[in-house]
Amino acid sequence: MTSANNKPTSGDFTKTAGWMDWYAKPSKPTFTLPAGAVDAHCHVFGPGAEFPYAPERKYTPCDASKQQLYALRDHLGFSRNVVVQATCHGADNGAMVDALENSGGKARGVATVKRSVSDAELQAMHDAGVRGVRFNFVKRLVDFTPKEELLEIANRIKPLGWHVVIYFEAVDLPELWDFFTTLPTQVVVDHMGRPDVSLPVDGPQFALFEKFMREHPNVWSKVSCPERLSVAGPKALNGELAAYQDVVPFARRIVEQFPDRVLWGTDWPHPNLKDHMPDDGLLVDFIPHIATTPALQQKLLVDNPMRLYWPEEKA
Repeated sequence: MTSANNKPTSGDFTKTAGWMDWYAKPSKPTFTLPAGAVDAHCHVFGPGAEFPYAPERKYTPCDASKQQLYALRDHLGFSRNVVVQATCHGADNGAMVDALENSGGKARGVATVKRSVSDAELQAMHDAGVRGVRFNFVKRLVDFTPKEELLEIANRIKPLGWHVVIYFEAVDLPELWDFFTTLPTQVVVDHMGRPDVSLPVDGPQFALFEKFMREHPNVWSKVSCPERLSVAGPKALNGELAAYQDVVPFARRIVEQFPDRVLWGTDWPHPNLKDHMPDDGLLVDFIPHIATTPALQQKLLVDNPMRLYWPEEKA
């Protein structure tokens, strides 16, 4: 069943044509994660029969349940998760909140909300473990939301101690800069702002992102999703270089410059990938190539996410 504009309706749980299911048998990583490591960017999708997808969504994913996510967590060696609201669920955070409530305190969340959200709803999400809201500026994934509405939401969540997660593409940073720098909370950038890794790491595009982080100490970055950014792809050469090796210089640079403001996550179940579905074990083995010392790995995987999402606990 589709609507007049050919978008799937919420009653149709058949995934979008060409959708790639998540990697069913991820390898066991050779890299041993530090104790207490957090997968700080992952999703749950549905299941659609229990948590219907949003009528306005631009894709229908495969189902990816909380049970499958937490089984992956244990397989890879993580201790905790940060579950980020998926665009296919719109502003209905039910699936994400359900995952938090069934995590035994081992998950926190990032929601999508509209201006109409009530204070009581925000408090209920906070009690469930939500600690941030996500603003998506990737035009192929979401429709435009007025910036004044987003700023109003940011000011409402600030008293809760929440932060704003922003998802955008590098070419759009110049036009979004002024808005981003007015946000009154900590700001977490998804996937380094999606740089074009075919361009030089010393070039003007990535330099602008470095300037953004350097001049604004409230800005953090996830150094995740090499599978989205890479041109070279997942093949390592003779075991000497990391898979997705063309992403390494960019991510390593951010980790080394801003070691106290970086996070990492699997992005499971990897929505909207077109070319290949990554082995999540291989993604974990990417980590020591970008955080090259135990001290940097501890900050990236344990200390930083604990400080942001579980500040009431000692990392």
